[in-house]
Amino acid sequence: MHIPGAWILLIFIGVLTAVVLLVLHLTRIGLIINQQIPDRPHRRLFLASVSFFVTFLAVRLLVASITHHIGPFGYVEMGGRHIHHLVWGILLLLVSGYATLAEVGTGSTPQSILMSRLLSMGYGIGAALTLDEFALWLNLDPAAYWSHEGRESIDAVVLFGALLAMGTWGAPLLRWMVRRKASA
Repeated sequence: MHIPGAWILLIFIGVLTAVVLLVLHLTRIGLIINQQIPDRPHRRLFLASVSFFVTFLAVRLLVASITHHIGPFGYVEMGGRHIHHLVWGILLLLVSGYATLAEVGTGSTPQSILMSRLLSMGYGIGAALTLDEFALWLNLDPAAYWSHEGRESIDAVVLFGALLAMGTWGAPLLRWMVRRKASA
């Protein structure tokens, strides 16, 4: 049995989103996150960071399993043409960016907070799908993914992931250090 990559991607995004939202709302870790990370913008950056790194890891594992014929996985193809996962990433980035410009998820109602979190996760997932193939769009060579040039994708992911993490943890850490120094 062969499972098309589009279904794998949709299932993965749905499961990842559900798991992260359930962890946020039903576990002690979620309670700690809610108490320690302010909702806007730090919790959204946190969700984007988690989604980004988990998606990057999952996509790398999925592509490796497809490449080495492990499991029932296969590439997404439409009309005999391979659709790279950066296409889905760009679409997610466009949707989450447009929704953010339209100020979706900026209110204080539970529905608005949920949309804010979904958009944050969609942004992280889209960024991971896109940057995972950075070497491909930089070199315009599908063989770049596992080649020496593929290192460029890893570099892009590390740099962008660090930016997301700094947005999440940098400002609170700096505020804590300033408060600590002022009280000393």
